[in-house]
Amino acid sequence: MKINWGWGIAIFYIIFVGALLYTVWKSTTYDHSLVAKDYYAKDISYQEHYDKLLNATRLAKDLQITELPQKEAVRLVFPAEVGQPTGTIQFFNPSASHLDFEEKVRTDEAHQQLISTTKLKKGLWRVKVDWEADGKAFYKEEVIVL
Repeated sequence: MKINWGWGIAIFYIIFVGALLYTVWKSTTYDHSLVAKDYYAKDISYQEHYDKLLNATRLAKDLQITELPQKEAVRLVFPAEVGQPTGTIQFFNPSASHLDFEEKVRTDEAHQQLISTTKLKKGLWRVKVDWEADGKAFYKEEVIVL
């Protein structure tokens, strides 16, 4: 059977419309949520964030964030030069925002804090530490892989 050009055009348009409808349907099943709910507010306050990063680089000894696989924990060692820190530690999972959680900074006398990772999903995590000490604000972010 021979197909003339009229049938060829009709078949082409049917396939094109089918592919377009499939693409639209597939795009409706994708999660288009932003990384953070208050993304625009955080964008406006970027200068404060930059100042915190600058303060952190001026420290003689930086905040150390290390994973301890044998203890199934993450250890944060704050610099002793700035005194007792306060603030928040956020564990951010880029692939699933419902797994994110925050902890308060609660250091011991050695300026250390251990956070258990036993209940965390394996994969990439960003540890974001927003802390204050001696009237100055600091920020440190590090990637760990569990």
